[in-house]
Amino acid sequence: MNQSTPKEINEAIARLAVKRAAARYDVHKQTIWRWVQEGKFPKPVKVNGSTRWKLSDIESWEAEQGVA
Repeated sequence: MNQSTPKEINEAIARLAVKRAAARYDVHKQTIWRWVQEGKFPKPVKVNGSTRWKLSDIESWEAEQGVA
């Protein structure tokens, strides 16, 4: 059995799928994708074939935008 290290677990938890990112701002998933395309939102990363946003990137973006 392959065990994950605490660091790997924390990194996995610290990523958001588009559905969770959209819920965070109370917008539709398409809005998140449009923002990315327009350069108004952090770019996602691929994690094991899934698209995710690093929570740290989102928090940095929020600070730049003044989002509480």
